[in-house]
Amino acid sequence: MFSIQRSIASSVGSSSGSSRSIDTIGSVASSDTDDYTRHPLNDEWSLWYLQNDRTKSWEDMQTKVTSFRTVEDFWCLHNHVLGPSGLGDMNDYSLFKNNIRPMWEDIANKYGGRWVLTLGRHQRRSDLDSMWLDTILYVIGGTSRHSEEINGIVVNVRSRGDKISLWTADCHNKSAINGIGNEFKKYLGTDARIVYEMHNANSKSSKPLVVL
Repeated sequence: MFSIQRSIASSVGSSSGSSRSIDTIGSVASSDTDDYTRHPLNDEWSLWYLQNDRTKSWEDMQTKVTSFRTVEDFWCLHNHVLGPSGLGDMNDYSLFKNNIRPMWEDIANKYGGRWVLTLGRHQRRSDLDSMWLDTILYVIGGTSRHSEEINGIVVNVRSRGDKISLWTADCHNKSAINGIGNEFKKYLGTDARIVYEMHNANSKSSKPLVVL
């Protein structure tokens, strides 16, 4: 079986990092892989970019950058996009299965929740990009026993500490939640604490549902 894994060292993101590169990345990624033999993923995925702008609503700040459904198209996209460590504070990347928007209100997310890994400020330079890439490979590679429960992932770049979250479809599916959480930590090779939270604010308790 074709492996989606590749050396992280050879997967350096573009150093331009401007909003212009975000705006044009979709056409660049598709043109760069026209002559490749394609290896399809189990699902089509869409990359979203949130650029903080207080004059816009949260939903209007979200921009759908491009979609991909092959291994080659993913790596081409990865090589053209600035890593999250290069984004300014209050900006996000989201990667979701196609037709699922990166917001709680989407019908696919409405009854779900998220695993959250919080990184210390000192980890932005050393760990954030590699952990974000490993999280991407975990979800798009289809290796999880609970892939159908995984909707997408988000990286939040924040001054107090960056967060990587993994969104699941059903917050009441405890078996899948625990399975995904354990797989997630193992794939990242981390002993850091992760917590599971429900999206629905009306039913969210003051404490996380699960802590690993």
